[in-house]
Amino acid sequence: MNEKLDLGKEKIGKLLLAFSVPCIISLVVNALYNIIDQIFIGWGVGYLGNGATNVVFPIVVICMAFALMLGDGSSAFLSLKLGENKKKEASKGVCNGIIIAVCASIIICIGVLIFLPQLINIFGGTDALRQYALDYGYIIAMGIPFMMIGTMLNSIIRADGSPRYAMISMIVGAVLNTILDPIAIFVFKMGVKGAALATIISQFVTFLMNALYIRKFKSIEIGKEEFKPSFKLMKTVAMLGISSFITEMAIVIVITVQNKLYNQYGVDSKFGAEIPITVHGIVMKVNMILISIIIGIASGSQPIVGYNYGAHKYDRVKQTLKIVSILSLVVSTISLILFQTIPEQLISIFGSGDELYNEFACLAFRIFLMLVIFNGIQITSGIFFQAIGKPVKSAFLTLSRQILFFIPATIILSKFFGIMGVLYAGPVADGLAFIIAITLLAMEIKQLNAKQNAENKVEENTKGNIENSNKITQKEGIIITISREYGSGGRYVGKLLAQSLGIKLYDKDLITLVSNESGLSASYIEENEQNINGKLLANFNSQYYNNLTNDDNLFIAESKAIKEIAQKGSCVIVGRCADYILKEKDNILRVFLYSDDNNKVERAVKYYGLKKEEALKEISKINKSRAKHYEHYTNQQWKDLDNYDLTINVDKFGVEETAKMIENVVMKERGCPRIEPRKQKFQ
Repeated sequence: MNEKLDLGKEKIGKLLLAFSVPCIISLVVNALYNIIDQIFIGWGVGYLGNGATNVVFPIVVICMAFALMLGDGSSAFLSLKLGENKKKEASKGVCNGIIIAVCASIIICIGVLIFLPQLINIFGGTDALRQYALDYGYIIAMGIPFMMIGTMLNSIIRADGSPRYAMISMIVGAVLNTILDPIAIFVFKMGVKGAALATIISQFVTFLMNALYIRKFKSIEIGKEEFKPSFKLMKTVAMLGISSFITEMAIVIVITVQNKLYNQYGVDSKFGAEIPITVHGIVMKVNMILISIIIGIASGSQPIVGYNYGAHKYDRVKQTLKIVSILSLVVSTISLILFQTIPEQLISIFGSGDELYNEFACLAFRIFLMLVIFNGIQITSGIFFQAIGKPVKSAFLTLSRQILFFIPATIILSKFFGIMGVLYAGPVADGLAFIIAITLLAMEIKQLNAKQNAENKVEENTKGNIENSNKITQKEGIIITISREYGSGGRYVGKLLAQSLGIKLYDKDLITLVSNESGLSASYIEENEQNINGKLLANFNSQYYNNLTNDDNLFIAESKAIKEIAQKGSCVIVGRCADYILKEKDNILRVFLYSDDNNKVERAVKYYGLKKEEALKEISKINKSRAKHYEHYTNQQWKDLDNYDLTINVDKFGVEETAKMIENVVMKERGCPRIEPRKQKFQ
């Protein structure tokens, strides 16, 4: 359905319905998965049983961190390689991701089984909770391989183009858990052990469904050969998903700090330590349903915002942001009303408790979630900046509430107000995160109109150049790719060569083509292409909608644009890994141009406006970034001579003579009269 919708013309409401609803369903189902156990344990065991599950919960999140890292990394690798039409390599990457997941899950399983008592102490377990946590944790630990591998495969299945199958496997697990929990707890009287057993059985079924999918991948074929271990591929897959790991581990840190402080200060309060640990865990999981809905709405808007921002349709960008913000505000307002008016009824869903238990539950809902209405704007803003290619702002907004504001506020306020300080840290963090989000959002909206005028002029000029140049392209000819060190004069060489041969030069013109293909803004592409330094930051929010960073989407779009350009006829393409992307073509001449440091500095100062004393450092930085980008996406070294047909030191000949030398080689390749250059010395 989504493929038939025009992101640039269809009604925003219809687009949001198509993209957001699947996201909301998947996220809410995942949130409910964690709540179901708590409901039945609360009624069948009591609040101490729920407290025990909250102490074990960080272990589950750690497992999820590894599973998402490998799942998101594998699916990103799959999408990247499919974009390059390299199905064999895509298959090997996915299989190596599965190998790591299997090994990591077994190691973690064994580690948890051996060190569970120590882990319970680390995550805030008390004497009253310890035995319940051990009973629950040992069984949960035995299901870790099923949970991790199943979750990891779920991400890959979505990337393979079967999000519905992935969603169904999750729903089947959640429904089965709901059925088995009361049977194990109430019929067989197994208590927390029964809840844990129901959970791992459900996880096994989800794992089995996802494992069976391996035999029917749509985009790749899996065989024994693909499962050959490759450390290089394993490292690539892991790094592609590393930010998902960091995001999940931030949750572990927050839960650990909270539980430790409740343990430390709870003993001096009338509530004790067990009630706050139990109640706070429940409150956070109830709030996660709200967060899941908002994330689903905002994530559904990501491709809409990204496409229209890249297409310079800023009115549609602002309209989408407005609708998403209003919807998120409505959801958070309804939640605020519920949290403030009926906290007793909400906590009663998770079983009955004594007077102190109910009192603290009301305090937790009313104080800790006092400013939950601001969450809608904070989450929406983070995903909005992700969509328009501002990864630093996106990552900052995503992590600011948890790490930058909440943890310090919790530690400081608890010293003055005890366990109440932990509760007050919630609205403090929400309020500060909201101020940052609304400020950055207002500044961005203010810039949209100015950007629109400037970028429209660039686009018109670029389109004119492309249309004129297409008139002289040839259906059969040669493709010349020029890779070059910064400051070597490679761009000017390309321009002279294209003019001399009468063919099209693709350099800056590629930016508009790629912007229209990827949905990323022209300014983002110009600032970030051939640079993956922001990849870690770029990925913090991407897992909510898909598993690709903006850098990955950019490389896929550039690959597609370059392949389409090559089909049109003879041309010169500068940079952008074109030599690698087109290496299977026969009519390609791959050139690498380099230069001495002194001459690079001289050109950079004269033509690029760099300060002489800073030029060499900046040139070195840019070249390292290009080499890193090239190696990341090609698994080859940028300066490896085997990657090129011709390497030339521009300083030995000058840019004009270098262009003439390349032209001479081209004319010889095409059977034309040889043009003798004044010098011929290849290095």
